[in-house]
Amino acid sequence: MAKDKTVYVCDYCGQESVKWMGKCPACGRWGTMKEMKVSPSPTSPRGGRLSSSTLFREGEGVRLLHEIDAASEPRMDMCDEELNRVLGGGLVQGSLVLIGGEPGIGKSTLTLQTVLRLQGKRILYVSGEESARQIKLRSDRLGPVNEDLFVLCETSLEQIFLHIEEMKPDLVVIDSIQTVQAETVESSAGSIAQIRECAAALLRYAKSGGVSIMLIGHINKEGSLAGPKVLEHIVDVVLQFEGDQHHLYRILRSIKNRFGSTSEIGIYEMRHDGLRQVSNPSELLLTDNREGLSGVAISCAIEGVRPFLIETQALVSTAAYGTAQRSTTGFDGRRLNMLLAVLEKRVGFKLAQKDVFLNIAGGLRVTDPAIDLSVIAAVLSSNGDMPIEGDVCMAGEVGLSGEIRPVARIEQRIAEAQKLGFRRILIPSHNKNGINPKQYKIEIVPMRRVVEAVRELFG
Repeated sequence: MAKDKTVYVCDYCGQESVKWMGKCPACGRWGTMKEMKVSPSPTSPRGGRLSSSTLFREGEGVRLLHEIDAASEPRMDMCDEELNRVLGGGLVQGSLVLIGGEPGIGKSTLTLQTVLRLQGKRILYVSGEESARQIKLRSDRLGPVNEDLFVLCETSLEQIFLHIEEMKPDLVVIDSIQTVQAETVESSAGSIAQIRECAAALLRYAKSGGVSIMLIGHINKEGSLAGPKVLEHIVDVVLQFEGDQHHLYRILRSIKNRFGSTSEIGIYEMRHDGLRQVSNPSELLLTDNREGLSGVAISCAIEGVRPFLIETQALVSTAAYGTAQRSTTGFDGRRLNMLLAVLEKRVGFKLAQKDVFLNIAGGLRVTDPAIDLSVIAAVLSSNGDMPIEGDVCMAGEVGLSGEIRPVARIEQRIAEAQKLGFRRILIPSHNKNGINPKQYKIEIVPMRRVVEAVRELFG
């Protein structure tokens, strides 16, 4: 009988090595090489050994490309518009989905309230962290009970597969992947070897049996999914559930999606009876008491295909300790430094000896470059203590030479601003060439450079 061999695996990128090294040769991180034992033969999803003939029978084998049916994948409606949008139109049959997030952010609540709505679908909810009584108490708070929802409190991978074979469910939820362990791997639950082997076995079962599986995973203190980085490569879809626990809003963001776009987000509001879908985030992200306040600018951002208006808040004050601070929340700090350099070089505002604090209201994290113009406007408004009119919004990317560059989907941005009652919108002048201003009731003001926007806003 062949013995298990020992290898060292980087818990960040999954690089393997036959000997221990202090620095990973692939990702360059220090202290990430962990020891793990590898069995000489692969394990089956049910825990037994697989021979080469067994592997060949379970797979599809070699096929010609033109003989493969390229029809669209059948999808399961999750009865949740936000989740369906992030998944790309629904849950693909036979896919493996990973939902990650901080402890207490609402991952289990989101998953449980979703499966409670799936009437007519046979669902198995496997819990390795909570008892059946705890799950029942949570389901009573979230809504009506799905009559086809079964609960299993188990951490053994082999026992989980036995129950799946017996039930034949349409969807399996495992909460969480860090608690599941396989008997063939000689390590504790949550280790690199266990997470890697359990995820690979679940993927093989999902593809061969056509059963959709949703995994819930935790993230570490660095903000990435706990376990080896190879876990993200194994699964089909990686969704990150993020947000501040002190805010009401939660963002479901697609990090990886083999069946759809990775630019979509879903927005939820945390309430006492679960998570509520936010169909119009602009009305919730904008406050009514911004009149007469300096340092506040409204921008129209787009995440995926959805436009929404957000508040960009800035505070500029004299540096108290000689060295100016630059602090951002929900915005890239390096991009803020670039915009401040543009203001000093191209517009003539001296901000080198002043502290600048920037915040995206509502706890959102925005990556759309179209909010550059609102960032500059909010900084100048706070610096001169000059409020911006409450019925003005803007969208535009700022270049290093001080020009306002065009942005995508300007028609959707203008329509969203008009729907919420704004009177004027500042856009790049290049974007005006492809639109008809007469079809909008909002005044469209084209801008070529940052200097023109400053004159328009502050006179």
